[in-house]
Parts: sequence; structure tokens; C-alpha cells
Amino acid sequence: MIAAGKAVLVPGTNIDTDVLYPGIYLNIDDPEQMKPYLFEGLDPALRDQLDGDTVLVVGENFGMGSSREHVPLAMKAWGVRCVVGSSFARIFYRNCINLALPAITCPDAVKAAKPGSQISVDAAAGKVTVDGREFTAAPVPPFMLEMLERGGLIPWAQHKLAQT
Repeated sequence: MIAAGKAVLVPGTNIDTDVLYPGIYLNIDDPEQMKPYLFEGLDPALRDQLDGDTVLVVGENFGMGSSREHVPLAMKAWGVRCVVGSSFARIFYRNCINLALPAITCPDAVKAAKPGSQISVDAAAGKVTVDGREFTAAPVPPFMLEMLERGGLIPWAQHKLAQT
């Protein structure tokens, strides 16, 4: 699976899902209606940089705190194709995979990225390219790749059940 886009940098470390998508908006279940609230508690101006085919570049322990599926759903609705980070909170990482949003850990790529950098991610090979420079990341395990390619955990599970 390959994802590519323009880098949008989300500055900081230990960014909590509560600021990425505040709890007051958790009653919204349509990703298109979630879009105006992504980054609301962090920096709403970040939304102005999201124009489709975006790769978010994030710091250490991104997505800590509450388990909010709204965050990756709203990111996907904005056209985020992948999240490249120094490290991710475990539950955020799995929410991304479960909702078919690739999340790749590659600290060297994060350091190299600048706003607007062109980034390409080959999740199967464990390669991240930033403005033509290639970096090594851990490859995404095959079953998670299959989940991403099938559209997330639910479509993947439905496919598996249909095969039995």
C-alpha cells in the first residue's frame, strides 16, 4: 500500500485526542460533519492546510489520551492519506489501522519533513520518502496491510467471515 501527499506538520509532542477533537462534538457520527472540529482544541488554523492528498507529520506519542475514532475519521474526511510520526499512542495507532488510515512510525522522516514537503509512504516495504530522500520504517504487518486495503477492520472481518 502506497500513500502520498503534501506534508502538514502538527507541532508538539504528547498531543492528546481531547485537543484533536474535543469531547463536546463526540455526538456527531458523520465524518463530513466532524471536519469543522478536527484540531479545534489544538490549532484550528491547521485545518486551513488540509486540501486533500495530505500526509500529517506528527511528533512523539501522538494521539494519547481518550480513544476517539472521530480523530482518524475526521482526518480521512479532510483527505489525509497517511500519518507519519515519531511515535503513536497505542490506541490511536490501532484506531487508524482499524479505520483504514495508515499510521507509520519513522522519526527520521519526521525530522526531515517541512511544511509542504512531498511525502510518499510504502507501508508494505517500510519506506518513507520525503522530498526525494528515502527513510526506513518498520513495515506494516501483512494482516494490518490487508485491513488497510480492505477499508478497515469491519470490512476486513466481513470478508474473513464470508470466506468461512
